[in-house]
Amino acid sequence: MATAAVHEGQGGRPVNFSASGAKHDDQVLRLIFDSPEVWRVFPKTRGSRVGLFQNSFLHNAHGFLLYAKTSLERARKLEAKILRASTFEQYQGIVWDLDRLSDLLCRVIDLCDFVRSTHPDLKIQKAASEAWYMVYQYMNQLNTRTGLHDQLTAAMADPEVTARWSEEVKMVAEILRQDFSKSAVNLPQAARDRFVSLSQEISEVGTDFVDHMSPQHQEVTLPSDKLLGMDPTLVGGFLSRGKVTLPSTSPEALMALRTVHNPDARRALYSASRTASSSTIQRLEKLLRLRAELAKLSGFETYAHMTLRDRMMAKSPESVRQFLVALAQNNAPRVRQEMADLREEKHRHLPSEDSHLRPWDKDYYMEAVWRSMRLGMRHDASLSSFFSVGTVMQGISRLFDRLYGVRFVPREVLPGETWHPDVRRLDVVSDTDGHVAVLYCDLFFRPDKSPNPAHFTIRCSRKIWPSELRDTAQETRPLVGLNGISHPDELITTASDGMAWSRRGMVPMQLPTIALVCDFAPSSAGAAALLTFHQVETLFHEMGHALHSILARTALQNVAGTRCATDLAELPSTLMEHFAADPDVLSMFARHYETDDPLDYQLVADRLRQAKRFEGSDDENQIILAMLDQACHSTWATEDKFNTTAIYHRLQKTVGNTPHDPPDTRWQGFFGHLFGYGSTYYSYLFDRVLAERIWKVGFSSGREGAALDRKEGEHLKESLLKWGGSRDPWQCVSDALRDPRIAKGDEAAMALVGSWGTAGGFQT
Repeated sequence: MATAAVHEGQGGRPVNFSASGAKHDDQVLRLIFDSPEVWRVFPKTRGSRVGLFQNSFLHNAHGFLLYAKTSLERARKLEAKILRASTFEQYQGIVWDLDRLSDLLCRVIDLCDFVRSTHPDLKIQKAASEAWYMVYQYMNQLNTRTGLHDQLTAAMADPEVTARWSEEVKMVAEILRQDFSKSAVNLPQAARDRFVSLSQEISEVGTDFVDHMSPQHQEVTLPSDKLLGMDPTLVGGFLSRGKVTLPSTSPEALMALRTVHNPDARRALYSASRTASSSTIQRLEKLLRLRAELAKLSGFETYAHMTLRDRMMAKSPESVRQFLVALAQNNAPRVRQEMADLREEKHRHLPSEDSHLRPWDKDYYMEAVWRSMRLGMRHDASLSSFFSVGTVMQGISRLFDRLYGVRFVPREVLPGETWHPDVRRLDVVSDTDGHVAVLYCDLFFRPDKSPNPAHFTIRCSRKIWPSELRDTAQETRPLVGLNGISHPDELITTASDGMAWSRRGMVPMQLPTIALVCDFAPSSAGAAALLTFHQVETLFHEMGHALHSILARTALQNVAGTRCATDLAELPSTLMEHFAADPDVLSMFARHYETDDPLDYQLVADRLRQAKRFEGSDDENQIILAMLDQACHSTWATEDKFNTTAIYHRLQKTVGNTPHDPPDTRWQGFFGHLFGYGSTYYSYLFDRVLAERIWKVGFSSGREGAALDRKEGEHLKESLLKWGGSRDPWQCVSDALRDPRIAKGDEAAMALVGSWGTAGGFQT
């Protein structure tokens, strides 16, 4: 049991890290989110302002540029040190130095990237953007310089050096080597220059594609009598002279597809909403051709081969294909049954007409089925009454404590520490390791916030090395006198830029600093802020990402927490959604915000049944999109007749069991993830399957209370969560599932995972 009473290296109210403080912290946790009055009087430390996140540089906008310049100065000194390495001892430590160099840059880049998109002050946003660009530019230059790559290669080629490295160090060395390789460091100068210009052009064209995607026809105009069935209030807002004009890709158009009785009107709306403009398709196909050129320049057959080789569990396009084909086969019977149900529903509505299902029929008859399911169900407000923001945060803390021995401790924020008064700080405390992370929660709606819930790693976990402390002492001696900083804790705090750290035994550790941003409606008229069940799932999901950072306290930041295989990163967060729907988990915290009555689980069961009613069709659509992503980054992108429209329609016909789009539509132009994911979109489905399997094997095995079994929580932590990216991800998943068949991570393993499906059925 940790006995430390105050967080190392930081001031503020003492935090009781012992078990005796858990009950008090648990009660306060709920109140600071549910009661604005309690948050208003929550202990506040008065005095001089600290920097944002307690970073000693970030007291004002100018501080961001000073932080960037100071970090770059440190980085250049470290770069020079690495380039001078020549002895056995120096080569032995080269991975640590490269990881520290990466950390110096990521500290600025990750923090500034968050601030420029979240901070309400435009001056701060601008300064953070300038600091981000300054450091990001230097990082790109480093990645294309041969010196660091050559030094790393020399160290990796010496068996006496590598014999002294741990498995984590070897993993980071390989990751760094691959990063250099992807940046074309092995190419002649002219080719490296072309690589840089191509990368910049891809970024510009891709951003242009996402920012300016538009339909071929901006609006659809229909006589008002053709829109019967749609909410008259919505119709009235677009009505003029007996005609209704709806924007093609608006929420109102989507609502019309679900509710308008006239099939011809639905057909017109469907085609308009599924047909991207010619210019949008041209930008998309230019992006894909540029990526194909970049891959060829770097020595890869396709962009998918280039992307999947590094930091991915699926190492090749063929492995991804095996997974998706097996998943499609597993899912097909569900989809066929769902389509039969919709045809039956259509026949019930129109017994004298052809029951053949058209594309514009699908959403309409799905809505009819959902509407009948909602009859007799209690209103959503009944369910939300059991999910105040405070009770859900309390529940997540209780769940983490039960399974992993970590809990949330509310902590007052110091003046200047956060970007808005709404932000709550939680210290994450382990019952064995004391303080292990800092979590900033910005959960309530503001007009200047992004509406998209997100988890941000502001700074990663890593070990603070004695060499850093020696360097810090040298840097600070001219500033504070000949003797420098005398107290070791002050030296560690300075080396950490003033941000959170603690000790693991005698080793100082840089603590992960995490921000969680949501847009929940705030409390009103003194009542607690209430969440829909979907929002509860969202909060559990984002906390799954945070958990990965909290539990994976690695020595090197390149493999800390969510810095793991890209197609593993969504596994902990997706798994958390299963816990959000479990009756035993909900019984720990879900109580009425006024009466304190426990939740009737039937309310949740009804919502889950409705949400999963056509899950097979949704999954089939995701499978087709993942296949489209692969096809668009295949050798087809190098062909003169490359045509994404033809590819998309071919996939719908050959894979799909739902009605496919009319041939004159071009929906792929609205698929912005083709830029953001670039041949890795399958990851979402892959992690859903793995999460479903882990849930069934470990936490939903038919045993009473299995979802709260500490033994299973410890098993998941020890086999998977604690490693971050420092261990072979296939070995982690194999151990978590107690299934050696997938340990090799080959094409057969990918096919086996696909055969498990997303519905939880067991197959051997």
